[in-house]
Amino acid sequence: MSVRQVLRLTDIDFVRDTRLILSGVNMSADVGEHWALLGPNGAGKTTLLAMCGAELHPTRGTVRVLDQQLGRVDVRDLRQLIGHVSPRHMVISPLTVAEVVLTGATGTTELIPRWRPTAATLARVDELIDLLGLGARRDTKWRVLSQGERARTLIARALLSDPQLLLLDEPTSGLDVAAREQFLTTVDALHRSRPTLTTVLVTHHLEELPSTTTHALLIKDGSVLASGIAPEVLTSELVSACFAFPIDIEYRNSRWLARAR
Repeated sequence: MSVRQVLRLTDIDFVRDTRLILSGVNMSADVGEHWALLGPNGAGKTTLLAMCGAELHPTRGTVRVLDQQLGRVDVRDLRQLIGHVSPRHMVISPLTVAEVVLTGATGTTELIPRWRPTAATLARVDELIDLLGLGARRDTKWRVLSQGERARTLIARALLSDPQLLLLDEPTSGLDVAAREQFLTTVDALHRSRPTLTTVLVTHHLEELPSTTTHALLIKDGSVLASGIAPEVLTSELVSACFAFPIDIEYRNSRWLARAR
């Protein structure tokens, strides 16, 4: 395995309750690549992302994440090198933006009682809050944040541990158009400022892909339909086949637009 390879999934099958969820999946991602995983509901995207995040083991096949093979490594240590952003992240306590970001140091959703962060960690929290454009909202409670502000807060949280791999699970879900575009601009800026960061983003919608997306994988019925350089994969023919519906794809100014044919 190349030292530049952050992910390598080989001949992956995954069975849940006798149902084959993934079948013969292969995927690899190198340092600095930005992948999009697309497919219809139930295609297996979330399951595949969970394996990339060392949260799920395959039934058959091999998963290597950051040069470590699942099943032969303590996944608790491995997960500290992986950032994960999900709109389903739950915050129960009345935490502020800064406190939510701080939970990234412990990998929890709440602040741990009697745990005290170092001065360096607190400084990093402030740095990330500013980086994500949340400086004016640092002490604002989570419950009153907009969906866009929450999404950016979760990216800051995921980056606190300085991960080598960042997983984005439908991060623009629930955002209006303005918030979505602001979020994607933030992701593009992040990609450019951290050239060695590898990202994998799951979405249903091509309009929700950052312009810095480099690669794409189309998954249908648990199998890979196409995988490779993004503009070569996200074509009218392949996307129509993936979603079983005639769709015209337009690629302009490094962004994608999908319309019914």
